Amino acid sequence: MTWVLEAASDLMASGGFVMPWLVLANAVLWYALGERAWTLRPGLVGQARTALHGAGTPEQREERVAPIRAVLKRHVVLIATLTAIAPLAGLLGTVTGMIETFDSLASMALFRGSGGVAGGISEALVSTQMGLSVAIPGLLAGRLLDRRADRLGEEIDALVGGAK
Repeated sequence: MTWVLEAASDLMASGGFVMPWLVLANAVLWYALGERAWTLRPGLVGQARTALHGAGTPEQREERVAPIRAVLKRHVVLIATLTAIAPLAGLLGTVTGMIETFDSLASMALFRGSGGVAGGISEALVSTQMGLSVAIPGLLAGRLLDRRADRLGEEIDALVGGAK
């Protein structure tokens, strides 16, 4: 188990200053995706059906399903924001890694304690990889959940009294 912690620590160090932010963004992203997947279950349509029981006017029907419609939109903005920011943070790490590389070349400090040329290139590549590995799966999972929310919304629209 200690080798896992050492590997994680080495990865955090090799990615530069953006790596903790990318790891945090990854954790928040997958929490939001997991909660969204959990709340977008087919039982929402049954909840809407139960909420509509006894509602007469279209206004009453819309009012009763409004909380369920809110669930369909939960975490959409957070997921979209994190998947957009992650590659940009990775790009920032790329730029800082390349700056370190060129500084090492300019000062002829090819083997500095901080890594020199190899350390700068490593930081650039690791931070880019982490930014993309946060964004790409998050984007795909977010899109799948958006499609599921759209389908559930259409079913709820049909219950309320027709598509809008």
